[in-house]
Amino acid sequence: MKLKSIPTFHQVEKIHERIKPYINQTPVMSSTAINEISGCEIFFKCENFQKVGAFKMRGAANALLALSETDKAKGVATHSSGNHAQAVALSAKNHGVKAFIVMPENAPAIKRAATAGYGAEIITCEATLAARESTLNKVVEKTGATFLHPYNNYDVIGGQATCAKELIEEVPDLNVVMAPVGGGGLMSGTAISTKALLPNAQIIGAEPEWADDAFRSFKSGKMQYNTRVDTIADGLRTNLGPYTFEIITKLVDDIITVSEEEIVAAMRMIWERMKIIIEPSCAVPFAAVLQQKERFAGKKVGIIITGGNVDVNNLPF
Repeated sequence: MKLKSIPTFHQVEKIHERIKPYINQTPVMSSTAINEISGCEIFFKCENFQKVGAFKMRGAANALLALSETDKAKGVATHSSGNHAQAVALSAKNHGVKAFIVMPENAPAIKRAATAGYGAEIITCEATLAARESTLNKVVEKTGATFLHPYNNYDVIGGQATCAKELIEEVPDLNVVMAPVGGGGLMSGTAISTKALLPNAQIIGAEPEWADDAFRSFKSGKMQYNTRVDTIADGLRTNLGPYTFEIITKLVDDIITVSEEEIVAAMRMIWERMKIIIEPSCAVPFAAVLQQKERFAGKKVGIIITGGNVDVNNLPF
């Protein structure tokens, strides 16, 4: 059954049990060198080791499981530049459901190829939010498929909340829990689980300066929209939705913005020091810690590494 309101933590616990057969419980990793450089203890929840290489599998798995058999028979549809596309495609494949995925023409080739590999039908559109939405509307009208929104969907948010739940259950004494903010699905879910399990911990989002709608929305109390989305953090080029805006406004303590140069430097440091592949979007919270070392000094910080689907032939360093 679809959720019709903000997920409670009790519902998140039930969701976690429901999606466990379809997700990996990803490792939490740390680095002595990175701790010394940053001046705090950082615990990275490594969703780059999740199925489809990103946390998006959690929300997509739950959203599809929430559908009726009648809806499943008509298929599912979404728009995404990559990770949500792959997650919906694989979730649909797991249940024998047809998937229609609208992808912008500038979507990373590695993500497009993976989405196709899971058997989804890909429809290409111009690289604008308006084009994504209009193309998707045509697909839904033609096929009758159910739109699984990448983040403005309570079932998706509930699935994403399981990530911070796992992190906090493994490291129960964190002072700060951080996630990057794009559409806000992961940030919303992170806030729900953290507020329930660690009510005294700070919940902080991080965002690129070149796609800072969440920062401006959070500070003003009103929905703001991106005027540019050419950040290297391709997973964070989207705007908040009404559902995620409401949750972030209620539960998140702060949002920090970082420059493109800071994102690349943080990404490179994780590659070099931890020997793991992460996307630029993942590096944004770590870049925020490096930018504001005094603020995080001596604290235990949990950071969600959101994914590892990067084109190794087109690295920014």
